[in-house]
Amino acid sequence: MTIEKNSKKWRLALVSTPIGNLEDITLRALRILKEADLIAAEDTRRTAKLCSHYSVHTRLTSYHSHNEHSKTDKLLSKIEDGLKVAVVSDSGTPLISDPGFLILREAQERGIEPEVVPGPSALTCGLVACGLPVDRFRFYGFPPRKSGKRQNFLESLRNCDSTVFLFESVHRIQHLLEDICQVYGKETEIALIREATKQHEERLRGEVGALLQLHGKRVWKGEFVVGINLRD
Repeated sequence: MTIEKNSKKWRLALVSTPIGNLEDITLRALRILKEADLIAAEDTRRTAKLCSHYSVHTRLTSYHSHNEHSKTDKLLSKIEDGLKVAVVSDSGTPLISDPGFLILREAQERGIEPEVVPGPSALTCGLVACGLPVDRFRFYGFPPRKSGKRQNFLESLRNCDSTVFLFESVHRIQHLLEDICQVYGKETEIALIREATKQHEERLRGEVGALLQLHGKRVWKGEFVVGINLRD
């Protein structure tokens, strides 16, 4: 089988980057990052480490949720002037609970069709690793921060008849597990994928009540993908 290189010219690229293990970068992603005139990065410090590791010398500029409204037009103007711009989040795939949608939408309105460079994603990693049925699933990103709103949010998903995936931070994972137990019951089957692809990756599966009993006093570390089996 012959795999042909996509040789079309590009102006704007949305590039997936590793979520922990630097070896997960694709050859295509590296080529695009090296070809770019500018990399718009959610976290320039993190992207600088990736670029240094792979000898990518492209100039970096910050592009995140706090400045994307003010910088999107400037970046698109640079593209219209002939520059190539690659957009990356701090890890994983842009737009999936990360910046990127605004520049995608505005670019398309200006007739600029972005090149999408697929690759690592905490969501797809969690889907494969969870051990739950995923022929039907839904993804909702980060749940609400406050307990009352979080419980109402979980209640709204009760009858979705699918496996639900969420992202959660180390600071709120314990509260989320307690709310899952309260809203759906202690026998609800869940999976926790912690620090996916990193050195201390951990996968916990079982009934939420049992996991709380085993880990209720644990000091958690890292970021989480949470799978909840809500199938009938």
